[in-house]
Amino acid sequence: MPRRLLRLRAADPTRINAELDELRTRMGITAEFPPAVLAEAELAAAAPRLPALDATDLPLFTLDPPGSLDLDQAMHLARRPGGGYRVHYAIADVAAFVRPGGAVDAEARRRVQTLYFPDRPIPLHPAVLSEGAASLLPGQSRPALLWRIDLDADGALVIADVRRALVRSRRRLDYAAVQQAVDGGRPDEQLTLLAEFGLARELQEQARGGVSLPLPEQEIEATSHGYRPTYRAPRPADGWNAQVSLLTGMAAAELMLDAGVGLLRTLPTAPDSAYQRLRRCAHALYVPWPPALDYPALIRSLDPHLPHHAAFLNECTGLLRGAAYHAFDIGRGLLPPADPGHAALAAPYTHCTAPLRRLADRFAQEVCLAVAAGDEVPAWVRESLDAVPGLMAGGERRAHEVERACVALVEAELLRGREGEDFDAVVIDLDERRPAHGTVQLAEPAVRARCEGAGTRLPLGERIRVRLTRADPLTRTVRFAPA
Repeated sequence: MPRRLLRLRAADPTRINAELDELRTRMGITAEFPPAVLAEAELAAAAPRLPALDATDLPLFTLDPPGSLDLDQAMHLARRPGGGYRVHYAIADVAAFVRPGGAVDAEARRRVQTLYFPDRPIPLHPAVLSEGAASLLPGQSRPALLWRIDLDADGALVIADVRRALVRSRRRLDYAAVQQAVDGGRPDEQLTLLAEFGLARELQEQARGGVSLPLPEQEIEATSHGYRPTYRAPRPADGWNAQVSLLTGMAAAELMLDAGVGLLRTLPTAPDSAYQRLRRCAHALYVPWPPALDYPALIRSLDPHLPHHAAFLNECTGLLRGAAYHAFDIGRGLLPPADPGHAALAAPYTHCTAPLRRLADRFAQEVCLAVAAGDEVPAWVRESLDAVPGLMAGGERRAHEVERACVALVEAELLRGREGEDFDAVVIDLDERRPAHGTVQLAEPAVRARCEGAGTRLPLGERIRVRLTRADPLTRTVRFAPA
């Protein structure tokens, strides 16, 4: 499970870009915005609704992948007198630019979320907003939702508040630079606090029984020579940044539950049968799982660089299936779920920190603002809440389809013409009904694909040699067999 970027032949960008255009056409995904949407966005960018509160003196910073322009969040951390932390977290105020019922609003409800293709993103909102007037770019005054969250010395939530404010980010950082500064012993005060805060919140997560799977992500990297798949393992800085967003989402969920109106992101607790299956898998992979050791503690004990641990972590993703959005408004007869929690976080949670890229967050933001101020939730929000879960479910299915299709296309193009070659791989999954079939992960190139044997059970979690039997970019198909 390599962390490094792999140096290998890249897939031809000309062929890939043409096939990506065809893929978007087949999926009915339109990159261009209608003229009416662009015109309305231009007007909104020139004259947004500005808040009364001026918080531009707060030295915020953003933390995103290099080159990102759609910056949803900016933060500032400080120590509280007497111990603990104060987190200011600014979230782009999309509602300051998007008129309910207008052309931009209607187009956002159709698109639901930003889709990421290797050659370019297909944004939720026009670039004049998502990468311009609404983005928390450094040195620019922007309308935002400014959360102020106080924590005690152990990182537990004390109180949270949110209001509209004008903010100005001072600098734009990326994960690698933050990690390098911390590891090299050269962090400034903000990065020191971010690391402290992140570790404190991770301990809080452990105490709640929450769990995060440290699985490397398979990504498509655009290079000067073309596209290539890579594996990227999450850095500690990724986790620290995620904890700020997770904290805000949990605080927002509590606000909405107390008010009886809102939009949750839920994940049901996996059934006992799923854990029993995992115990059988752990036994097969020689992963020690004593009866007294609970599942979250087991996950924290694993090293994703070990092939059998990585294979087990891959099997654990099955516990995360079933995540969904749930709208509720007791005053209108929409009840909250019987179990409002998110099983992986061991707490109620909502998406509210990425409104430039995800439709649901704008609605959650507006509910939280109204509740925090003691105001009525806007009618346009309440009237739309029950439709948002269905819209988001469709958008997530489409995003997953796009991601899988793009990865499969680049993999097939990269391996085209290499049928018959052997590769080193690790078996990371088995087909329970046909254990001679499963999924293998190659070391180089960074490819995951089906491996179909001829009757012999694949050795889950072990290294094997596999032979490429098919690489077809037209059908986006890659297949291996045991060598």
